Amino acid sequence: MTTSSATSAASVPVHRLTRTLTLLLAFGAAVSVANLYYCQPLLVLMGRTFHESSAQMGLIPTLTQIGYAVGLLLLTPLGDALPKRGLIVTLSMLCALGLVAIAFSQSPFQLAASSFVVGMITIVPQIIVPLAANLAPPERRGQVIGTVMGGLLLGVLAARMISGAVGEVLGWRAVYDVAALVMVLLGVLMWLRLPKLPAQWTMHYGALLASLWGLLQKQPLLRQSSVIGGSLFGAFSVLWTVLAFRLSASPYHFGSAVVGLFGLVGIAGALGAPFTGRIADRRGPYFMVGVGITLTLASYLDLLLGDGDLLLLIIGVLGLDFGIQASQISNQARIYSLAPEARSRLNSVYMVAYFIGGACGSALGSAAYGAWGWAGSCATGLCFVLVALVAHLARRPAQTLIS
Repeated sequence: MTTSSATSAASVPVHRLTRTLTLLLAFGAAVSVANLYYCQPLLVLMGRTFHESSAQMGLIPTLTQIGYAVGLLLLTPLGDALPKRGLIVTLSMLCALGLVAIAFSQSPFQLAASSFVVGMITIVPQIIVPLAANLAPPERRGQVIGTVMGGLLLGVLAARMISGAVGEVLGWRAVYDVAALVMVLLGVLMWLRLPKLPAQWTMHYGALLASLWGLLQKQPLLRQSSVIGGSLFGAFSVLWTVLAFRLSASPYHFGSAVVGLFGLVGIAGALGAPFTGRIADRRGPYFMVGVGITLTLASYLDLLLGDGDLLLLIIGVLGLDFGIQASQISNQARIYSLAPEARSRLNSVYMVAYFIGGACGSALGSAAYGAWGWAGSCATGLCFVLVALVAHLARRPAQTLIS
């Protein structure tokens, strides 16, 4: 049996989490997670290039998220076994190469394969978030995670806005050329500014992966949070996979630039992330998870019943983004309290479920849109939210610690 040992607290250098460092981590999460979402406003343009239908192009975000789930499972646990600074820099540079491959794709197969690889490598945010949790004092952990996650959500929203505008003017390939350059610059910046921390555990790779199942077995709160997170991100992905197609049709007839500008609608949700984290610190994460689920459910009802009304569409998108963000921050805050020495692996289990849910949402949402239009997609999104609600109400498990 492979043995493992945690680095003693006395041997780990103490680094003060300054506001500048917190903002740097938020920035790193933003520009790296953006790689997963550049494609969404560009699906129509990509479809024209390769002469593919909306249902076929819906496979691109699906494969990207499946790749991300694979990376979360196979690569994120390395955050507990390798120095995080070197891991973040290496992944940033590899991601830049993958983005170049997307930009030079000459067939739908090459585009799909490159998107899968980029998704698998783009796990930098999920190394950054546990790093922020490690550096934050316990009484401010929710707020710090909220700030970093706010940066992450801003990256998601800005990715759609920027890619839509750049794609409209310069073409979709230019978006990925610029993204590759940004990842190189991020790698350099992280190497220069991140603290050099030792690995927390000494463990062989096989034992590291095997320990994920043990965490899932021992932690009922992790299981519950994973079901909730995956279901809500499935609902989120349903909307953002089909939104470009809905906005390009009657009565809107918007181009990719306007579709990308819908990213601005969710900025309020991102800016409210630190506030959400502070409430979670005071009222408890369980409370905020419930608030997020309720808001997401109400937003989908608005999107379904208010189809054709631009104002109601904007309100629905805003509420959905804020609800998902509130639940995500609170879910992560409570799983990080389970075992400080295993935060990367806890995050790996949670985020694998999260992005499996997202991949299912993209696939089912695009299929439902092709078969039943906007109403079918909204009904699909509501089903995901209801799964999260049932899981949330089923029970409130105690937080058990790893022995």
